[in-house]
Amino acid sequence: MEQQHHEHWIQMAQNMKEEEKQYRYNGVLYPTIMCPEENLKVLNQFQARSDDILLVAYPKCGFNWMVGVMRKIIAEATGNKTETKMPPILEFFGPENLKAAPSPRFLGTHLHPDNIPATFYEKKVKMLVVFRNPKDTLVSFFHFYNNNPVLPSGQSWDSFFSNFMKGEVSWGSYFEHALAWDQRMDDPAVKVITYEELKQDLSSGVGDISSFFSFSLTQDQVQHITEGSTFRAMKENAGNSHAAIGNVIFRKGEVGDWKNHFTAEQSKEMDEVFQKHLANTKLGARLNYQKFCR
Repeated sequence: MEQQHHEHWIQMAQNMKEEEKQYRYNGVLYPTIMCPEENLKVLNQFQARSDDILLVAYPKCGFNWMVGVMRKIIAEATGNKTETKMPPILEFFGPENLKAAPSPRFLGTHLHPDNIPATFYEKKVKMLVVFRNPKDTLVSFFHFYNNNPVLPSGQSWDSFFSNFMKGEVSWGSYFEHALAWDQRMDDPAVKVITYEELKQDLSSGVGDISSFFSFSLTQDQVQHITEGSTFRAMKENAGNSHAAIGNVIFRKGEVGDWKNHFTAEQSKEMDEVFQKHLANTKLGARLNYQKFCR
């Protein structure tokens, strides 16, 4: 299904002008092909179930990597080894398509937390939220735009940098997403993890995530999941998991690649914005900006 979806999207994109590939809904840009407006309009009709598992990330913060990790955790914990690929992303599929899925449903979204259907909060659905330092996120998003036929490509680095800083990219402003999640850091149904923490110590990340979702895994299972979940392992498997778009989704997976792209002025501009919005927040502290972005 996933592969058909991607092929269908790529075909649609071939017949579109670059400027038609995004549209604005409630002030935020979205990709026209992946997130049709009719899906966003009916999202508030979505009925969450209390045992849903929701993975949330601003784009290019490690979402697809975590999908692979979560799939392995769920498979080990439930013994259900059926190889499905991506979780249904709420804004890609719309509520109707997800009604019939058996519980527990593994769902995903890139939506701002205020735009996630209220039913998820009412049912206290557990949400795993992935963040990544903003400089590497911007670089990854830049390459994603320019290598993904369904998004407007051909933007120069400078113009993309400026659009990202203004929040004029699909799914909106990184900083607005981060501030909104910072407000929810104490919610017991929300667990925030960072890309950098996972790169540093994946096995303790796998253990933490499993406990959060009340999956009891043995040390051997955690080890097995970790070995199959390194970025390199995921990238090598990307042809199977993400078909034609695998190489676009799994590019480098490095921490610090921003140093190959940012000018000194751009780096300073982002430092100032981070300082202003996130420096004294819990999420800001978790992002360890001094270490990863200086």
